Amino acid sequence: MAAPMVIPNTERVQKAVTLINALDTGRFSRLLFRILQKLHIKTESTFTEEEEEKLQAAFSIEKQDLHLALETITFILEQAIYHNLKHTILQQQLQHSNLNHDKIEVFVTTWAVAGPEIVEKFRQRILSPHKLETVGWQLNLQMAQSMQAKQKSPQAVLELGVSSEDSKNVEKIFVEFNHKELFEFYNKLETIQTQLDSLT
Repeated sequence: MAAPMVIPNTERVQKAVTLINALDTGRFSRLLFRILQKLHIKTESTFTEEEEEKLQAAFSIEKQDLHLALETITFILEQAIYHNLKHTILQQQLQHSNLNHDKIEVFVTTWAVAGPEIVEKFRQRILSPHKLETVGWQLNLQMAQSMQAKQKSPQAVLELGVSSEDSKNVEKIFVEFNHKELFEFYNKLETIQTQLDSLT
C-alpha cells in the first residue's frame, strides 16, 4: 500500500512551501526541532508572542507569512507522526512538493533523529492521557416538593481531581448522581470491590 501524501497540493500549501524555501537553512533546522519537540504538548503554544517576534526578525518575514509557514511545518510533522512514516518515506513524500533539497534534508534528518521518540510520546498520551489524582464526594438529601410527601431523594456529587502529562495542574471534574444513578453506581462499586478481593 502506498504511503499517503503528507503535503496536499493546494494554493495555500504551495505558498507556504515558497515561504519555507526562503528561510535560512541553519535557523530552519533549529526551528523544526523546536516544533517537533513541542508537538505532543497541547496545553501550550509552541512559541510565545515574544519568540514569534524574534522569529519574524530572524527570518525577515511578515507575521501572517510566519504563521502560515509554521502551520504547514506543523501539519507535515503531524502527518508523519500519525502515519508513523519512516524517514525514507517522508523524504519521498517531500520530494513531490516544490520544497528545496536543503529543506528536505533538514526535515528528513530531524525526523530520523527525533521522530521515533515523539511518536512514542503521542502513543503514551493516547494510552494514558489523564490520571486520577484525588476523589471527593458529597451527599445531599433533597426533600420532596409535596407537603404531604415525606420522601427524601438522595443526590451525590463526586469531585474527581484529574491531571494530564501535558500539565502539572489538577483539574477538578464534578459528576452528579440522582438517587437511581447513585444506587447503580454503588452496585457497580460493590462488584468491582468483590472482583478486587478475589484477586488478593
